Amino acid sequence: MARTINKVELLGRVGTEPEMSYTPGGTAVTKLRMATDRYRKDAENGTDWHNLVVWGATAEAVNQYVAKGQRIYVAGRLVQNSWEGDDGQRRHRTEVHASEVVFLDSSNGNGNGGSHNGEEDSPF
Repeated sequence: MARTINKVELLGRVGTEPEMSYTPGGTAVTKLRMATDRYRKDAENGTDWHNLVVWGATAEAVNQYVAKGQRIYVAGRLVQNSWEGDDGQRRHRTEVHASEVVFLDSSNGNGNGGSHNGEEDSPF
């Protein structure tokens, strides 16, 4: 069997305030959205939006130190989810499950970004 890779790296701005909750097992999970710019030489520029999911201690750090508008770097993997909505329609959502988050803008006042590796925290 050939090796496969599912890896995503993003550098952009946080588009929503992080929202943290806990799984029934007590693991922290933080969800937020991130914007990345798309520059084109001969066309209109645009913005891509990404749904981020962060687990464990990294989720707690993101919830505490990251705010809307800040720049972050995220490394992780793509996860495809689908479900049936209340209206009976099939819904799909693509998420980036982060294994590493680097804070490029500091909210703790010391001017230094921080790095959090959450691979060991992910339940996946």
